[in-house]
Amino acid sequence: MRATPSFRRRGLALLSAAAIALPLTTAVATPARADDVVSIGIPDWSGLNVTDYAGPIPAKAGTLMAQVPLSPSLTLPAASTAYRVQFSSENQHGKMATSTGAVFLPKGKAPKGGWPVISWAHGTVGMDDECTPSAHPRSERDVTYLGHWLDQGYAVVAADYVGLGTPGVMAYLNGKTAAHSIVDITVAAQQLQLPADARLAKRWAIIGQSQGAAAALNGARYATEFSRGRGLDYRGVVATGIPANLENLYQLMGPAVPPVALPGSLNAYTAYILAGLNNTRPDLKLTRVMTPIGKKRLTQGLSTCYPILKKELAGDDVKTWFNAPLMSIPGLSTAMRQYMLTPYRGYDRPIFLGQGLRDVDVPAPSALSLYAQMKANNQPVTLHLYPDDDHSSAVLASMPDSTPWLARILR
Repeated sequence: MRATPSFRRRGLALLSAAAIALPLTTAVATPARADDVVSIGIPDWSGLNVTDYAGPIPAKAGTLMAQVPLSPSLTLPAASTAYRVQFSSENQHGKMATSTGAVFLPKGKAPKGGWPVISWAHGTVGMDDECTPSAHPRSERDVTYLGHWLDQGYAVVAADYVGLGTPGVMAYLNGKTAAHSIVDITVAAQQLQLPADARLAKRWAIIGQSQGAAAALNGARYATEFSRGRGLDYRGVVATGIPANLENLYQLMGPAVPPVALPGSLNAYTAYILAGLNNTRPDLKLTRVMTPIGKKRLTQGLSTCYPILKKELAGDDVKTWFNAPLMSIPGLSTAMRQYMLTPYRGYDRPIFLGQGLRDVDVPAPSALSLYAQMKANNQPVTLHLYPDDDHSSAVLASMPDSTPWLARILR
């Protein structure tokens, strides 16, 4: 069953209303956190700095290219062993590239058949190489969250996404490209040289938050296709703080939209989205409708990690970034949809959606509209709402529901 045009119009109206209400919500509600704290500073590459890598890249996606022990300061307390890895993966231009990430193994001896694997899709950190997650300590929230899955007996693989810590640009919120990294690090992890008692199972699932939720859902949609012939057994996905249908809102931006100033976090997301789209689709020539300040914001998006950019753009007015509507660019709507679509059909395994109702970064109508679309298309989805939680806290709040859910699908 297809979503009707009236449904799509209602979804757009809800999203637009939510976006307009965001600054008011932020001002009058009990303080709510945005996405989790992101570590910044001098990256620790664990002896594997491939930011300027110019060597050969295997033609087959998911080929392990290098593994080194992860620096002790970057590991998780719940992990027995951790590695930084480099592997081949497809970029946003359809070319084979290189990506990096981390692999964490649980403590103890692996069960018969090996540790089941969870592929973690991280949230917004920024687009510059200095923002690369595997080169910084994990946040307190993620130490707790990822540590919980290790304690449950799952190995955790965590891709950085192509372009973070590797040559090229990370295409922010381009879910299908991130999906390649999510799948390919899982394939590459099977090739690791591991201790005899630390074998990895073929069973695996995906978890993701915020930017990573869109990446995780794309990964789930294409997991079977992208890993075909590699011997893996994909089981399902957990996604929280889900960006969905936002292309319907972002394509409306111009000298009159948004009608009110947005929080610094949303301004930062906007800079990242436009910078990523501009790199992915240079033929659109986005800068033709952007003012000098708008062009400056694209540059800042490419070069500034999230905590800094959020502060720098606090109080900024996105309308001033444009001298004409984005939609005045021929093909913009289709291109933006292709770039940042979160799929609502085509899944072959179960889907867990978790949403905090106090989320001011990705408001509830985003996840709710996606859930409705998935149900209308007979997808295997379940939705869990957390009334007292925001964009970040919903991650940990979802664990009592997602833990038994994942245990069932990974049996």
